Amino acid sequence: MTAAPPRTDADASGRPPERSRRRRIGGWIILVVALLAVGSVGALLSGLGEWAERDAFDPESAGPTGTRALVEVLRDQGIEVEVARSRAAAERALDGAPEGATLVLPDTPALSDEGLAELAAPADDVVLVDPRSRALRLFLPGSTVGGRADTLLDPQCDLPDAERSGAIAPGAVFDAGDAAVGCYLTGDGAAGLLVSERDGQRVAAIDGRAVLLNEVLTDDGNAALGVNLLGRHPVVVWYDPVLGDTDLENTDPSLGESTPPWVSPAIALLILAAVAAAVWRGRRFGPLVRERLPVTVRAAETAEGRARLYAQTRDAGHAADDLRIAALRRMARLLGLGPNAAADEIADAAADRLSADRRVVRGILLDDAPTDDAQLTVVASRLRELEGAVRDAVRPERNRP
Repeated sequence: MTAAPPRTDADASGRPPERSRRRRIGGWIILVVALLAVGSVGALLSGLGEWAERDAFDPESAGPTGTRALVEVLRDQGIEVEVARSRAAAERALDGAPEGATLVLPDTPALSDEGLAELAAPADDVVLVDPRSRALRLFLPGSTVGGRADTLLDPQCDLPDAERSGAIAPGAVFDAGDAAVGCYLTGDGAAGLLVSERDGQRVAAIDGRAVLLNEVLTDDGNAALGVNLLGRHPVVVWYDPVLGDTDLENTDPSLGESTPPWVSPAIALLILAAVAAAVWRGRRFGPLVRERLPVTVRAAETAEGRARLYAQTRDAGHAADDLRIAALRRMARLLGLGPNAAADEIADAAADRLSADRRVVRGILLDDAPTDDAQLTVVASRLRELEGAVRDAVRPERNRP
């Protein structure tokens, strides 16, 4: 065993302990900041994705998939538009409109069939702007989704709202039930607009993504049809629910309820074991110390030993490579080239400096491969002469008498 030398103000790397401590603390701070930055970027991207999903049919959004443009047109016509973010707010707005109100319903998967029917009951008109199979079954019995029609279609019906609006490209089309009137008919009889009146309430179904969104409202007769369908009463209640607005009970078991009772204690025990192992393996018994090597090896001995090995194996090629590498490094410094200069760059620079044939210089520095000691002696002599010529060309003042 070797005794530790007396403690000094520097650690094994030669830096003062305070500086090393600050560097370690700075490294941890940089790591924490990087993790926080990555987490913030991830949260931002997630939030943008949620906002983009919420933006569809949002009556207060001016984005391409919002419907603020239609809302502003309705308000310019003197119609009051109430935006309801919850079922309770929508019910209050409908009850507070004694002169009649239109309820605009997007797809509402968070509401049960009973809750959706109760919400729509007080409305005089119901406009389904994103009708799915469930909404068609509840409000337009017998009607189903029938495909798409992205070409201009004329109304082809006696409904005044559609006749005044003119042609549109309806997008999704529907197969009408027995009590529904279909407009904008395709060749196979599907309709881009369904209208039905039952028990004093009128229900209309249209693909709002193709007709009512901000990005398509000015196309063809879209704006006119939107105003005619939604503006039949003094008040429009636009239901755009938040994610938590639901009357469905969550019957799915949580992760904790699905796992056996022994899993949580086992996980806690594994975490404690991992912490204990980290502390055990990461312990240190004190500062690092320097030890004197028992033998001091001269650098020249390495080269001499390698030379003896080359001589014993008669490996003239490797010996020539070592000589060339050393000569190239010295000539690179003489020619002012960087430490990362390639061998062919050094050879070309030496040839340019000496105004010599590049093939000859490259042969001396790179290409000529000796196979025996005699040829190795010739290579060493030519390398020595070439290096001397480069030195004389670079520093001619040293050769002056």
